[in-house]
Amino acid sequence: MARILIIEDDKKLNDGIRLALLNEKYEIMQSRTLEQARAVMKAVTLDLIVLDLNLPDGNGLDFLTKLRQASSMPVIILTANNLETDIVTGLELGADDYITKPFSLMVLRARVSVQLRKSGAEAEEQMIIDEFQFDFHKMQFLVRGEAVELSKTEQRLLRILLNNKGATVSRSALIDKVWNGDTEYVDEHALTVSVKRLRDKLGENPSNPSYIKNVYGIGYTWAVK
Repeated sequence: MARILIIEDDKKLNDGIRLALLNEKYEIMQSRTLEQARAVMKAVTLDLIVLDLNLPDGNGLDFLTKLRQASSMPVIILTANNLETDIVTGLELGADDYITKPFSLMVLRARVSVQLRKSGAEAEEQMIIDEFQFDFHKMQFLVRGEAVELSKTEQRLLRILLNNKGATVSRSALIDKVWNGDTEYVDEHALTVSVKRLRDKLGENPSNPSYIKNVYGIGYTWAVK
């Protein structure tokens, strides 16, 4: 499930956004202050933030600036429709999209879905590829009919590669997305180890893998479409 955090101090609007987004694919978390938001971010891994810019304990733009120093997680900013400077500044600081108040909850749902697809957090729940059967919703993974257990890190890594089949994903992008920007104690060796473990569980030939291929000096690709 994609985890979405709503940071909005208006309780009625916050609850309305939650209800609009709530479905079997999303886990919705709520905060009404930046302090609450930071506590949530320390406790769980997020996939997207819906961010109001005017909050009781700080400015959403300052929060976005600090977030972008550590993470490329999608952020959709909320702003009053007459504050074009907020929109421009937010986009320049790294927001992925914006929506102006008042807004259609249907439009917000669509924009959230677009950003999650771009980031790889929203994707097909079930995939059958050659001798593999992957069910990310049930967390069941079969290799040649045999069940294998994948760690959360390995699941995220696999999903990102599958969502970018045939394309090369850089090492830095994988590290950022797999560990969701929490990379202070994560180095490239951790990624190398995770790739090796995933290959082993998929039964790859370590000297000549068919699926997860290394692109020298760049990153990795899921080579089979």
